[in-house]
Amino acid sequence: MEVRRRFARWKVDLPAKIKLAGAEKFVSCHIDDISMMGVKISLPLRLPEDKFIKLTLLVSETFVLNIEAWVGWHKSAEGVNVYGLYFTRITEADKEKIYRYIEATHRKDIDKFWWEDDQDEENSKEAQDKRVFQRFAVRFPVRLLNITSGSEAVAFTQDISAKGVGLRTHEALQSHMPVEIWLEVPDKGEPIYTRGEVIWVKAEGQDDYRVGVNLAKADLMGLSRILRS
Repeated sequence: MEVRRRFARWKVDLPAKIKLAGAEKFVSCHIDDISMMGVKISLPLRLPEDKFIKLTLLVSETFVLNIEAWVGWHKSAEGVNVYGLYFTRITEADKEKIYRYIEATHRKDIDKFWWEDDQDEENSKEAQDKRVFQRFAVRFPVRLLNITSGSEAVAFTQDISAKGVGLRTHEALQSHMPVEIWLEVPDKGEPIYTRGEVIWVKAEGQDDYRVGVNLAKADLMGLSRILRS
């Protein structure tokens, strides 16, 4: 429930303008939805991928965001580029602008969202990831370490995004278990190390479990390395 309160996505459907750092002019774009973590925008130009970008989003004279972002996903539709951008650097002042806009335009939705029961934590987490991060189906061996008990487990990735990992394992892990993870990427490099928390566990059969791990920090460069492999 706490995840949903913090990272809710709000439909805004606003015309806006965007200017990348170093560019001379603003370009028209359209903000489809926004959260404290990112924004979905549509625009005619292509944004650079696999790198951090600095940009200014101009919605109105009082709603201007100066942010650093990562392109989480991209798709094209009828000559228009649609992007999911993850905010990697945003000031508290700009977060306040987003909050005030959402409060002014979605007051009833906020109240409903805040008190809504979360009946399915797995689906809630997967939906939240898809809002900003695209998931990629990959299969790599993984070594897990339970930070609390010191016990180890072996698993395989099922899918991955910059902020989460879906795993398959023969062991029944516990929700909210803090873990250290080593992903054995088949590119002849060192394993990718990260830390996270088990968010949900679902039994698929005897000694077969699906596990969702929320990473403590978005590993954007690690994700790029995985996709290249």
